Amino acid sequence: MDRLLERVNSPADLKKFDIKSLQSLCDEIRQEIVSTVAKNGGHLASNLGAVELTVALHSIFNNPGDKIIWDVGHQAYAHKLLTGRQRAFRTLRQAGGVSGFPKRTESPYDFFGAGHSSTSISAALGFAIARDLKQETHDVCAVIGDGSLTAGMAFEALNHAGQHRKKLIVVLNDNEMSISKNVGALSAYLTRLRSDPGYYRLKDDIEYLLRRIPAIGSKVARTAERVKDAVRYMLVPGTLFEELGFTYFGPLDGHDLGLMRNVFGHARRRQEPVLVHVLTQKGKGYLPAEQSPDCYHGVGRFNITTGIDLSTKKATYTDVFGESMLELAEKHPDLVAISAAMTQGTGLTKFAQRYPDRFFDVGIAEQHAVTLAAALAAGGRRPVVAIYSTFLQRAYDQIVHDVCLQGLPVVFCLDRAGLVGEDGATHQGLFDLAYLRHIPNITVLAPRDAGELKRMLGLALAQAGPVAIRYPRTEAEEPYVMETEAAWGQGEVLKEGRDGMVLAIGSTVLPSLRAARSLQSSGLNIGVTDVRFVKPLPKELLLQQAKRYEKLITVEDHVLAGGFGSAVLELLSDNGLTVPLKRLGVPDVFVEHARRTEQLAQLGLDEDGIKQSLQRFFGAKGMLPSSLRVQVAQGHGC
Repeated sequence: MDRLLERVNSPADLKKFDIKSLQSLCDEIRQEIVSTVAKNGGHLASNLGAVELTVALHSIFNNPGDKIIWDVGHQAYAHKLLTGRQRAFRTLRQAGGVSGFPKRTESPYDFFGAGHSSTSISAALGFAIARDLKQETHDVCAVIGDGSLTAGMAFEALNHAGQHRKKLIVVLNDNEMSISKNVGALSAYLTRLRSDPGYYRLKDDIEYLLRRIPAIGSKVARTAERVKDAVRYMLVPGTLFEELGFTYFGPLDGHDLGLMRNVFGHARRRQEPVLVHVLTQKGKGYLPAEQSPDCYHGVGRFNITTGIDLSTKKATYTDVFGESMLELAEKHPDLVAISAAMTQGTGLTKFAQRYPDRFFDVGIAEQHAVTLAAALAAGGRRPVVAIYSTFLQRAYDQIVHDVCLQGLPVVFCLDRAGLVGEDGATHQGLFDLAYLRHIPNITVLAPRDAGELKRMLGLALAQAGPVAIRYPRTEAEEPYVMETEAAWGQGEVLKEGRDGMVLAIGSTVLPSLRAARSLQSSGLNIGVTDVRFVKPLPKELLLQQAKRYEKLITVEDHVLAGGFGSAVLELLSDNGLTVPLKRLGVPDVFVEHARRTEQLAQLGLDEDGIKQSLQRFFGAKGMLPSSLRVQVAQGHGC
């Protein structure tokens, strides 16, 4: 007997199933998600919790005519399985396969791409306004998690949507609250009452009668109004959303298919903004994820039977950062740490446990995190803000105005800098150098190995102004020990050369060193410098090398536009030097999902790719004519 899931090629097929079949379909979807994520890695717990919700939505709405907008994508795996991608789903997060996030180019059912949180309500309102301007009648629905609702952007969108009074449905998928007392007789009664059109007729009739009663004095009227509001706040859930202009349904059991289908059907008939609040259990259907939803939020490969992680357990840069913070906290009682809903992801779990009064998780609110840090620094504390490179982009204005303009000593630790692998284009940390190095007052640096990260973090806390340290999502390189350690602001020559010099930063330094050493036997003697500081560059060292060598090459795990290589070119140009320089880095493209090793190889940034580039560039005999040197120095890309 074939599986029900194999009979679903589009959401329209769900309308052929009865409620019992839909529930069986949910079980099959969970099995498919668990088996695929166990093999490929991905976001597990939140997706397992949203299965019934997704089936209910797609069985009631008419897609692709109606628009369902998913927030982030951590809850959209079931959506992908129900929208023609079930046969390709096992390629999830693999090179050329299904993306882990909604993606407009992947499916006509992915109406709006999402990788960062809290965008769905803004996007849904935009679709609703566009619909009305075109005089169309389809429904628009945003699905947002309770974590994403902590971001200011979500509330900005709620406020605007309530003001416009457009026909719009927002589904709040709340997977942090328990499904017990909140989903009891009172909640079910209120939901049935408020979703019944008869309730609104009764409400309108009562309000009409009250308006007909003559005024009985302002004091009595004000008292009556306060009593009414007090009763409403005590008994009616969702008052906040009602005040913002939304009709509120909920809270609902997010795993009760029949209930959700009924309420979504009622919500579609409303002509104003509606918010449907559903309670779901993260990890539902897979016991290890139910018991430890945080650990199974984003996972690598794991054994389905035991739940044990199958990935290599070597220390990552995130681990090194976390341990370093514990050591530094003992020496610096004024040290505080800030995370934006990524306590575990940034390695701060132990710090939070040991120093709860010195740790602040602000939720998905990067802008607030940065301004909070600025004020903490102004108040005499030493804040370390640990945020993924791709997410710190969201706080650019606060970095400029609240931290750098005021010269405040905030340390930014940018995890997941460079190529991040399977999370793909939305999560690549490829832009931080470009959006940071042009800001006055900030120092930007990148460690080549675990030892450098620890040392840089300690030195950063001694600085009087803002510092940003970027490091990748990968296993930490073993410390490469030099006879003498470079001082703050200086680079390090790791290998002297005769035929040219490689200028590298961060995670590209040691692969460049290994590549240069492997060319020794072929007669190419190429030097390697760990520049360390992208801003300010170690000017004296770089100018010396530009005068000494006939050719230079820069290597970075960052976009070429505005990155480290661009900074070196600017330095040479400003000082009238025209030495030929080649830049290795990421071209002007968004890098799609694949293993990080595959991405590095594709871009020629792994050891073998760097070796080939060195061989081609430094192995070429003869110098370029002087008339061409300026052109090359001003922008020779890879």
